[in-house]
Amino acid sequence: MSFMFTVSPDFTPDHLSGWYIFNTWIQRQTDLAIHLEMYNDFHTQREAINNDKIDLIYANPFDAAMLVREKGFQPLVKAGGEADEAIIAVNSENAVEDIAHLLEGTKVAFTEDPDVHLMGMIMLEPADLDKSNIIEIPSDTYVLVAKHLLKGEADVGIFLAEAYDDLSSMIKKQLRILVRSQISVIHHSLMIGPKLLDKKEQIQQILVDMNADEKGQGVLKSLGFEEWEKVENDEMEFMIDLMDALNT
Repeated sequence: MSFMFTVSPDFTPDHLSGWYIFNTWIQRQTDLAIHLEMYNDFHTQREAINNDKIDLIYANPFDAAMLVREKGFQPLVKAGGEADEAIIAVNSENAVEDIAHLLEGTKVAFTEDPDVHLMGMIMLEPADLDKSNIIEIPSDTYVLVAKHLLKGEADVGIFLAEAYDDLSSMIKKQLRILVRSQISVIHHSLMIGPKLLDKKEQIQQILVDMNADEKGQGVLKSLGFEEWEKVENDEMEFMIDLMDALNT
């Protein structure tokens, strides 16, 4: 029997090959037939989840509630020392120095990344900005969010902090951060679906021990991670409750 693995579409493109390397590694370690399927957008990925096609997923925190409460997924691990944070940035030539100085009609570029968009919109609240009084500029990637700022097509951009930090130095020199979130408890998680739950403890231990193995260390490096840390069910529930609270 084969199983389907996927990764939240907001991953940093630089690590695309790393996920294929990781998939090969986990197959060898577990002796399971695991196929990696990458989706170009959140809508297509959620359709696959709703149709019960996914068995293993590196999921963003916004989707975690649906995966746990509607699809019976449980958490395995998270990247050690990593957290999802959002950044609000502007063109370096923009005169605005404070979020509160932004005005109604501000053009905001963002991606489909739901948790980052949510955090970003909360960070715009000091300017009394919300969906009703901004001009939305949806973008497929964070690189395109940056390009909208550089071309003057957007006033502010909402970024996943990791994605912003991974932009080239040439691009970052032309941008300026207004604010960076410091929530620290929101994170992506590797999660396991109902058809693999009998393998949960085995897979979880393999992942936690991954940085103790030389080849495992190399695979982690290709993902930009130092190690995997175990995620308990109650930790996941806390994060889901927090996301619910932020979304109300």
